[in-house]
Amino acid sequence: MSTSGNSLIGEDTAKTVASGRETIGGLLRTAQKELQKVFIVFVIGFIGTFYSMSWVVWPFLRDVTTSGMSQKVMNHVTIVAVTPFDVILLQAKIAMFAGIVLSIPALLYLARDSIRENDWYPETSISYWKIVPLVLLGVLLFVGGIAYGYSVYLPIMFNFLAKNAVNAGLEPKYGIVQWTEFVLIISLSFGLAAELPLIMSSLSYSGIVRYETFRDKWRYAVLIIFVFGAVASPPDPFTQVMWAVPLCLLYGFSLYLSKFLVTIKRGSNEVSPRTAIRDKWNYIAGITLVTAAAAYLFISQNGIGFVNEQLLSGLPAKYRPAPFPPIQQAIGVPRETAVVLTAVAVALVVLIIATLYFLFTSLEESAAIGQSTGLDLYELDAAGVRAAPPELFAEMGEGESVEYARAAMDADQPEKAQAILDRYDAAQEAKEADAAVQTGESDPDAPEGEAPLAEDVAQQSTEQEGNVFQRTTAGMASAFTDDETTEDDIGGYYYDFAFIAQSLMSKMFRIVIVFMLVLAGVFVYLYQGGIGTINKDFTSRVPEAVTAAAGNGQLLNVVTLHPVEALIFEVKISTLLAVVSVLPMVLYYGWPAMKERKLVRGNRNVFFAWGGALFAGLLVGSYIGYTIVAPEIISWLVMDAHRADMVIYYRVKAFFWLVFLTTVGIGLLADIPVTMFMFHWGGILNFETMFEHWRPAIIGIFVIAALVTPDSLYTLFLIAIPLSVAYLIGLGGLWVGTLGGRRA
Repeated sequence: MSTSGNSLIGEDTAKTVASGRETIGGLLRTAQKELQKVFIVFVIGFIGTFYSMSWVVWPFLRDVTTSGMSQKVMNHVTIVAVTPFDVILLQAKIAMFAGIVLSIPALLYLARDSIRENDWYPETSISYWKIVPLVLLGVLLFVGGIAYGYSVYLPIMFNFLAKNAVNAGLEPKYGIVQWTEFVLIISLSFGLAAELPLIMSSLSYSGIVRYETFRDKWRYAVLIIFVFGAVASPPDPFTQVMWAVPLCLLYGFSLYLSKFLVTIKRGSNEVSPRTAIRDKWNYIAGITLVTAAAAYLFISQNGIGFVNEQLLSGLPAKYRPAPFPPIQQAIGVPRETAVVLTAVAVALVVLIIATLYFLFTSLEESAAIGQSTGLDLYELDAAGVRAAPPELFAEMGEGESVEYARAAMDADQPEKAQAILDRYDAAQEAKEADAAVQTGESDPDAPEGEAPLAEDVAQQSTEQEGNVFQRTTAGMASAFTDDETTEDDIGGYYYDFAFIAQSLMSKMFRIVIVFMLVLAGVFVYLYQGGIGTINKDFTSRVPEAVTAAAGNGQLLNVVTLHPVEALIFEVKISTLLAVVSVLPMVLYYGWPAMKERKLVRGNRNVFFAWGGALFAGLLVGSYIGYTIVAPEIISWLVMDAHRADMVIYYRVKAFFWLVFLTTVGIGLLADIPVTMFMFHWGGILNFETMFEHWRPAIIGIFVIAALVTPDSLYTLFLIAIPLSVAYLIGLGGLWVGTLGGRRA
């Protein structure tokens, strides 16, 4: 009895799953059978990588890290192990990964018979001469990308990061785990980015992504490269350029390589390479002979000496390269032989370039870029599209027509886009009509022997498809359009926030300008040594008794265990202060929308007074925390550590978050009750609303604290609990001031 009709999955899917299960089982059986061989490969990779990490890899990475630094900065950079097991566990983890990577090819090779039996082995036989060049190209590109990262990018970036930390009074003592992972990730990103020519050309040649798409979207590609470079590299323009410019050049080379391969594919059916070379042999031979003669005359008539004496000598000494050696010295043979060999080598290079050029141009001229008509829709205007042969659109796929239309819309040519879609629809209707005639289908209402018109067939097909689409859409939408479904069922808060955000769009320019000015100002101050200034002034406020107890006068050391730790801290503090600065503006401009949604009431001019009170409370609270609270807390912590005869090293993010929370945090805590009082008596947000929604407010505080604080549960509670207490204190003050909510 067949049960395929009652199965939840199709028969083909079941066969595919069964085949995959059998293949995996075959791999496991092979692993068991050939376990010794696979395990030997794994052990070789594991042991080799484990010991090479300490003998070769880490010394090499240390040299790369410090190669771009001055001696002053280099003296501060140290690689440290934070825990006793950091080094050996990191070695084991990397060695295990390397062993697995090396053992996978061995396992696949030994299991090749099982893979063939389950039809997972490629049926098409590919010659080694086609595979080997691609593999070599991929390896060379990957190695080239890594080499660029190690030789150019990483030394410059580490010099920037270490100098930034030293100028801020921090000690760049990189943890070996964070440092190794950071370098390996950057290296891997450069290696993968260097595969761009291979990836783009493969996608274009296979037709997965058309070459024209890469060509027309190059502006977006450049924008993405620069944006990613700004995120992945330090905020130094030179470092960002060192990241983005090579990738842009690589994209251009990839684009040309894709065009070359696609043109060969499209034109190979129209003209053979032998025919193209035979038609242009006279041009190729002439260019080669002229170039060989010019090279022979240049070298034999002492052209190298002319370049050294007349051209290079005129350059400034700072930019003058070393002179070119005589040709016989460079090659190591007698002069006449060297001249002839050089001329022949130049001729061969020119011969290859000229042959490839004329072959490419011949293929490009014969390639049917616009299918079989020789037309390129990307180059035509709207009138040209209307005048193009119908065969062009009859052989076109739906996705291809949409791609052409989208490209026209991107080029601000809506008339051309509409013309492409109209011509495509007309061609498809004609094809359907022809197919209906050939299969004998006819209109039942039409006279006997009369074939249906193309328009009738297309209309019937469109109506049927439309009915199916309409029925499907109606069924899917019925779950969301039920009369009983309301805003609150889906989530009224979402609609409130969306409405308020839409109302802020017209004022977004002002908000963004203020946000960016505060962000840039704070960041530049911290980046140019502000952290060091604050640290020096702050430690000077610690009582002298604590400083004397330190013994050597070194009260505490602030270190960076991750190369970008100080930079990330600067960005976080700058962003937090920028958000606080624009918060009154956001509430002021969003007040009409909030009032319309019945979230607030009263006079929005209260925001001006609230902004001033917020700023004043922040300044007063920060001053009290900076001069009294924070020094006392730090003194207590330092004294406790020195009594235990310990050397103090604080991570920058932990130490400065502590300083920030005990200074600016005091001001922010004071602003919470002040804000609640002003909002209530200004008619913005009354006490009843604050009291009714105190649970969502507390949850929101914990969520925000989890997002902006370091990855520590202790720090999360250290921020969230005082903020929650401040909110509850504000509620208590309002409850007293309003007599339990009975007085407005």
